[in-house]
Amino acid sequence: MVRPNFIGLPGIGNLPVCGMFHSVEIPVWQLVLVLGFAAIAALDRVLVPSARWFLRARMERVVAQLNKRLDRPIQPFKLMQRQDMIVRLVHDPKVMEAVVRHARDEGVPETVALQEARSYAREIVPGFSASLYFGFAARASKALSRAFYRVRVGRFDAAAMAAIDPSATVIFVMNHRSNMDYILVTWLVAQRAALSYAVGEWARVWPLSRLIRAMGAYFIRRGSRNTLYRRVLSRYVQMATAEGVTQAIFPEGGLSLDGRVGVARMGLLNYVVTGFHADEGRDVVFVPVALAYDRVMEDRVLVEAGQTGERRFRARPMGIAAFVLRLTWRILRGRFPGFGMAAVAFGRPVSLRAFLAGKQGGSTEALGAHIMAEVRRVVPVLPVPLVAAALSEGPVPQADLAGRCAALAERLAARGHEMTLPPTGMAGAVADGLRALARRRIVAPGVGGLQCQPGKEGLLGFYAASVLQLLEPDADAGPAPADL
Repeated sequence: MVRPNFIGLPGIGNLPVCGMFHSVEIPVWQLVLVLGFAAIAALDRVLVPSARWFLRARMERVVAQLNKRLDRPIQPFKLMQRQDMIVRLVHDPKVMEAVVRHARDEGVPETVALQEARSYAREIVPGFSASLYFGFAARASKALSRAFYRVRVGRFDAAAMAAIDPSATVIFVMNHRSNMDYILVTWLVAQRAALSYAVGEWARVWPLSRLIRAMGAYFIRRGSRNTLYRRVLSRYVQMATAEGVTQAIFPEGGLSLDGRVGVARMGLLNYVVTGFHADEGRDVVFVPVALAYDRVMEDRVLVEAGQTGERRFRARPMGIAAFVLRLTWRILRGRFPGFGMAAVAFGRPVSLRAFLAGKQGGSTEALGAHIMAEVRRVVPVLPVPLVAAALSEGPVPQADLAGRCAALAERLAARGHEMTLPPTGMAGAVADGLRALARRRIVAPGVGGLQCQPGKEGLLGFYAASVLQLLEPDADAGPAPADL
């Protein structure tokens, strides 16, 4: 109970007033509460701003050092505070127009539509951390890539890459074979730039989403028909492109279900093209990138999805857990032979300004067709896909397999496609490819020689398709390249 001492002041009747230097008794819980609020106020007003200033200054020093060695420096837009970027995006004039239109069409107050746009912005906008990207992501991606694969870089035109305008926005456009694509390309490009990926709904789970967002990726809802959402997304892509942020996109819209390089969907490409003004601002340069694997870790799930026609496949959690446990056990026992080779090749850069010069209408479709044709042109040919393509022609005696593979290689070379072979050459490639297929019981000796095992036709065709597609008559079709 509080027992204060009071002093009666003259001229105020008998009104009691607490003495300034007299003690007051209060319960302990009230004291703890008061001290807690005082500590929070001190943190909020003094310590937190000081810590933020210290961390911000340190980050700026780190970025300055990184930009000295990167071919494509990290742009200020990418380093903005996430909340500031969200505010800028939501209050963009075109987004505000879309908010007003959405409120009118849906019959809701504009404040409700604005809040909806703000929620979309929070969902999309990344929170890039340079220290996490270059301190953890680049090193982890290198370690994982080399643990699973023997990584090779195929076709790479150093002169064409060096000729890209330093002020231009570079967008890497890739075929999508595996979720390993993100890891592999992050490592290989880490010495040149910090990539900003567009990732789908699969990555929007905690805590994975926080890590991916900190690496500079932005989330997208593939196939969304919500006009307001699409306007917010398009404006973010256009703002990032205008500010010079280096990006990486997969225009196929999902993993390849049949092993082939698919056609480009126009979503993100269309956002870039419609937001581009050839007579002002910086140029946009697309760099085609082709990826190939001797073993795609998700191949069984992808083949099954391709056979059922249901793209929204869901990998079985228990199946994934069992796969990871088996793989970990084999690695610990030293019995993991690896997944073979993984290769990345780079096509001829395409300047958007040069490509659009003189074109009227249909520019996005023509651009997408040309870029994907260039991706197909530089797809690396690896041992397993080559052997799979040879065996897809029918059973063959093992002694004749090397000859059939060599004939395929000659046809590919005649069309300008390059082989990515092990140091042992064609003989080693055939041996490696056959060993990998036999280990997984996809191929085994039978009547007439080596042949595909029953029930494994889908897997064999999945790997063969990436090679057979290169031999199709229109595989190299596409508009003439635009010079930089």
